[in-house]
Amino acid sequence: MYEGVVQDLIDELGRLPGVGPKSAQRIAFHLLAADPADIGRLQEVLGKVKEGVQFCEICGNVSEQENCRICRDVRRDLSMICVVEEPKDVLAVERTREFRGRYHVLGGALDPLSGIGPEQLRMRELLARIGGEEVTEVIIATDPNTEGEATATYLVRMLRDFPGLSVTRLASGLPMGGDLEFADELTLGRALSGRRAL
Repeated sequence: MYEGVVQDLIDELGRLPGVGPKSAQRIAFHLLAADPADIGRLQEVLGKVKEGVQFCEICGNVSEQENCRICRDVRRDLSMICVVEEPKDVLAVERTREFRGRYHVLGGALDPLSGIGPEQLRMRELLARIGGEEVTEVIIATDPNTEGEATATYLVRMLRDFPGLSVTRLASGLPMGGDLEFADELTLGRALSGRRAL
């Protein structure tokens, strides 16, 4: 354990996702050795992110405006919605250049052990969008892990009663237990173009 504020910094960095104790310690000592101007820029950007970034009112993606650039794009196909767990998954699908519709970000996945049920996710907003727009296909692109599969199953049950709505799932080829953000563009593109009806 280090003294005072250094240990506090390590502890706070260790709370970030994917940052373990060793990484937190390395980052903390990097920051201590960094030029004060670099630290100032980091502080400024963190402040701007917290103050200026919001979630799109339509899809839930990150945006600096009320609606994200994808929802503002009139060239997008309004009849298709790709449902993802997190904003980072939008970027993963966009990198494939296979999808030209719009997105719906749930804000996570069902995880009863962590207390995350349908009420904590943006499920009601999805139903409202499908009921109010000319949506003919919903592509479920949740992560291929236990929580993602549970979320996909729940969504299929919710959406099957909408007349004329096709509900599809990404094709196999993504490793079970993985995250969409780590899939390469080719694999994810093939999974998207070879999606299967549910």
